[in-house]
Amino acid sequence: MAIEVKVPTLPESVADAVVVTWHKKPGESVRRDEALVDVETDKVVLEVPSPVDGVITEIVEAEGATVIADQILAKMEEGAVTEEIAKPDVSKAEEVGSAEAFITPSAKKLITENNLNAADIKGTGRDGRVLKEDVINFMSANQAAPVVEAKQPEKAESVVVKPGERVEQRVPMTRLRARIAERLLDAQKNAAILTTFNEVNMKPVMDLRKTYQDKFEKKYGIRLGFMSLFIKASIEALKRFPAVNASIDGNDVVYHGYFDIGVAVSSPRGLVVPVIRNADQMNLAEIEQAIADYVEKAKNNNISIEDMIGGTFTLSNGGVFGSLLSTPILNPPQSGILGMHTIQQRPVVEDGEIVARPMMYLALSYDHRIIDGREAVQFLVTIKECLEDPARMIIGV
Repeated sequence: MAIEVKVPTLPESVADAVVVTWHKKPGESVRRDEALVDVETDKVVLEVPSPVDGVITEIVEAEGATVIADQILAKMEEGAVTEEIAKPDVSKAEEVGSAEAFITPSAKKLITENNLNAADIKGTGRDGRVLKEDVINFMSANQAAPVVEAKQPEKAESVVVKPGERVEQRVPMTRLRARIAERLLDAQKNAAILTTFNEVNMKPVMDLRKTYQDKFEKKYGIRLGFMSLFIKASIEALKRFPAVNASIDGNDVVYHGYFDIGVAVSSPRGLVVPVIRNADQMNLAEIEQAIADYVEKAKNNNISIEDMIGGTFTLSNGGVFGSLLSTPILNPPQSGILGMHTIQQRPVVEDGEIVARPMMYLALSYDHRIIDGREAVQFLVTIKECLEDPARMIIGV
C-alpha cells in the first residue's frame, strides 16, 4: 500500500519550514516511528517519523527545499520489515560503489573536499556507516601534519583545516539564526532600550548553597544552582515593579498578572529561550528541575515551539561563558531582561575594612517607553538585596 509522508502541522505563527536532513534513502527499509527526515522552522527542528513499517520509494523534497504544512515529503510502500530486510544489503552496495550508501552527508563532504577514497575508511557507525569522525580520524592517522577541526556553528558541521592554509566556507544561515537576527533587529528598532548596572555580593548565596546543598540534593534529587535563586529574586522584584513584567501592544500597556520566566539556554543550533510558566508558584527544586529538563532538551534539539511561546521576563547567564559585563537585548515583546555574569573575587569595603568578596555584575536592559529609570534602578537594587540577604525572599521584606 502506497503511503505519503507529509510535513507535520506547523504552528500558527510559522508559515513554512526547510528540509534539513534525510535519514533514509530510496530503497531503504524503515520501521514505524523511526526518524525519516528533519525539517527546520525559524524556531525549532521538527523530526518527522515514519507513519508505518515499509520501504522508501521516493524522496519528493530534497534537503534545502522550502516546504509548507501537509506538503508531501516522500512516498513509501507499506509492508512488514524483518530484521534481515532492515539491514543494508552489503553485497548490493559493493556492486554500485561499495560504501557510498553508508556514508553520512557530512562525512561524504569531507571525503570529496580532500580527495579521499571512501573504501579506505572504516566506518564505526550503525551497520558500518562512515561518520564524519571516521574521516577526521583517518586523515589524522595518514597525514604528517595534525588536522584541526573548526566547527561551523550555522550547520553544526566541521571543516578540516591544515595549518598554514587560508580556508573560507560559505554556509546558509539556519532558520533559527535568521529568526534570531530578525528579532534582535526588531527589538533595537522598536524599543527604547537602556541598560542599568549593579553588582551583587554572592557570598550569602554561596554560603546558603554550601550549607544546604547535600540535604537539598538528597531530598529533591537535583542540585541547588544559582539560577533558581535569581529567578526567585527577579519574581520578587517584578511583584514590586509590575511595569517590568508588562509589554506594549499598540497603544496599550499590558500588565501581566502571572510570572512566566524565560531562561536563555545554549543549544547546538543557537540560543533558545524556553519559558518556565507560573514560576512564582514553584519552589526552588521545581525551578531547578524545569531548567535541567530544558537544558537536556536543548542539547538534543528537542525544544518545542510550545516551550518558547510567551514569557514576561527573561534571564540570561553569560557568566557561564566567562562574560564579565554585557548589555543584553530585549526578547520582544518583553520589556525587561536580566543579564548575569561571571563571579570574581574583588575588593569591597565592609565596616570600613577592605575585604575580598565573590562579586557579580548585574545588567538590566529595559524598554524606556514604559519603564522609568527610577523603576529600573530600584528593580535591580531589589534583586541585589534579595540575593545578599536570601531570608528577605522567605519573609517577604
